[in-house]
Amino acid sequence: MRLALLQAPSPSGDPDLACAQAEAALASAAALGAAALVLPEVWLPGYNQPDVPARALTLDSQPLRRLATAARNSATALVVGYAERDGDRVFNSAACFGPDGSLLANYRKIQLYGPRERAFFLAGDAYVTFRLGETFTAILICYDVEFAPHVKALADRGVTVILAPTANMMPFTHVVRHTVPAMAANHGVSIAYANYCGQEGDLTYVGGSLIAGPHGEVLAQAGGHPALLIADIPPRDPARLSTQSADLRTLP
Repeated sequence: MRLALLQAPSPSGDPDLACAQAEAALASAAALGAAALVLPEVWLPGYNQPDVPARALTLDSQPLRRLATAARNSATALVVGYAERDGDRVFNSAACFGPDGSLLANYRKIQLYGPRERAFFLAGDAYVTFRLGETFTAILICYDVEFAPHVKALADRGVTVILAPTANMMPFTHVVRHTVPAMAANHGVSIAYANYCGQEGDLTYVGGSLIAGPHGEVLAQAGGHPALLIADIPPRDPARLSTQSADLRTLP
């Protein structure tokens, strides 16, 4: 599988800009043969906007319909982070539209980060898995992927690729340098981790978006500037896969 991710500054509450940037990135990813493109966390309306709950979108909103159409037109799946409104509830969510524009998955972030997220959002309570072509795939969002039990739970279900929108900010550079590759290696999964770069309000994003292979290898990684990353996920080598889940000793 060939995966792509977009690292870019926040669209800062401009849905037309957000969709236009996604459409351009999808066209480029499709031209290079990517099966899917991953955008950052809360791409709509932008992670650090002060009025995120007021700008929350339903799944049938015009911006998400536009992105579903873009996925269909490019024949490339798209994972987009967004603030989701479901009645009176608001979630930090990510939708995956398939290469035919259909909704393959809608995931709600389980591990909300910090008081701001907990003030804006309700936590999700379920994993979401789906087929992307022949690949058993799941979505985690930002802080979720730093928790080994969540990655392990997905790996134990047979997931081999995790698509992860994120909004990782300073000073947490260790996440892109060490945590994500270690999670991939320890659980035998590939992780596409799509971050912002630049500043948004009082946050400075670390960039460093990456695609890590199932043995912890960094297949592609951005610096601190806008980038479109594309990498081929290698086949899993049974001789190199972690055996932690099978070998774990549980102490009384």
